Amino acid sequence: MGTCTNWSASVVAALKKQCANTTLILPKLQSDEDLTRFASAWRAGFFREIHQRFQNGEPQEDIDITHRRVLDQLLSEKDMLVTTDIWGDDIRTILVQSWHHQNAWIDAVAGLKRLKKDHFVVVLANGTTRLQLDLVYSSQLSFHALFSSQLLGYTKPDPKMYQKVLELLNLEAKECIMVAAHAYDLRAAAKIGIKTAYVHRITEDPEEDMQQVRSECDIFVSGTDGSTSCGLNKLADILCSPSNNTSKLDSEN
Repeated sequence: MGTCTNWSASVVAALKKQCANTTLILPKLQSDEDLTRFASAWRAGFFREIHQRFQNGEPQEDIDITHRRVLDQLLSEKDMLVTTDIWGDDIRTILVQSWHHQNAWIDAVAGLKRLKKDHFVVVLANGTTRLQLDLVYSSQLSFHALFSSQLLGYTKPDPKMYQKVLELLNLEAKECIMVAAHAYDLRAAAKIGIKTAYVHRITEDPEEDMQQVRSECDIFVSGTDGSTSCGLNKLADILCSPSNNTSKLDSEN
């Protein structure tokens, strides 16, 4: 989510639909900018929650439960105050489900198809297996396998999660590369010897210093210009090249 799919567009569309169906005016949810800001706050709140749970040593929970709790918190803030009599349980459930139905970034389908010809391409993500299946179905993305935190019993950035999938695939860390639009994910993978490729997306890592991220990763590609040649297609240009060398490759094109 984020690396291959545009969650923001899907969540904003769901919010817009509910706002249009609401007879009351919601002052803080009027413009597209309002809705995008709200969706981004929802996403940031989710990351805070899962990272806090990891740091506290708490067990992982269903991603839908986390999304619902963060949504309720945002809607109850004093400058928002979209109460349950305005958006009740049914509407909030629909909004949570919007995270399960996302479109792929324009470069992702073709890029993954090219990568799969030369490499095993698997998903390793926090969340539930059902979420992964729903995202693959709605986005039409194709992978060789899906590994969720629910399935593996660990939550990223726990090194045990990366080590577990290496064990299941019978691969060494040095044989693999972690591709993500999330710097925390790549930092954790790098600590156990996995090479890293950062795909810069406009929806991800708003608080990261991209120059710092660029210096940390083996590969850095831009996925922000909205073209079919950026992002995962650009990564395929690098990784599927006969002269592939992942030592500090950088592309902005």
